[in-house]
Amino acid sequence: MKDNYFIIHGSFGSPFGNWFSWLHDFIEDDGKQVYVPQFPVGVGYQNYENWSKLLKYYLDLGLINENTTIIAHSIAPVFVSKFLVENKVQVRKLIFVCGFNNYLGINEEYDTVNKTMYFNNLVDVKQYANEIICLYSNNDPYVKYEVEKEFADTIATEQVLIPNAGHINSESGYDTFEDIVNYIF
Repeated sequence: MKDNYFIIHGSFGSPFGNWFSWLHDFIEDDGKQVYVPQFPVGVGYQNYENWSKLLKYYLDLGLINENTTIIAHSIAPVFVSKFLVENKVQVRKLIFVCGFNNYLGINEEYDTVNKTMYFNNLVDVKQYANEIICLYSNNDPYVKYEVEKEFADTIATEQVLIPNAGHINSESGYDTFEDIVNYIF
């Protein structure tokens, strides 16, 4: 089977937000298969169970396997980690951007949709990927640096600190994300 790629957005996100469309085109232009699903968003819709159902659909089609790289932003890294651990799924590589776990305090809506994604055995995800690269910033306005650093310290095979990059999203000026391409292939 050929290598393939998934790009997974964060809370209240979409496949077309931030740098996701740009990265989709970059990977696709290299001749690779890339999927950027729209997960259910909003209070009452975004939760681990609903997001799992969608990712399980791709898993059942055989599209998530040992040749898959998953790129995930914000809440998505912990969601992906929990999903891989619970479903015992081996992937090739994980690239996590601004990942965090067990963090509350952004605001009531975000805390409500994020809390079902958290889990206590995050370290177990290391069994399901050969490489786990965590990229994060030192001035994220939503998630404290220490929380993102702790997430990376727990699971990363490689950490990349991007100074003054905020939440590495459009709001921080990231409609493209050149730094990530060094880790894709």
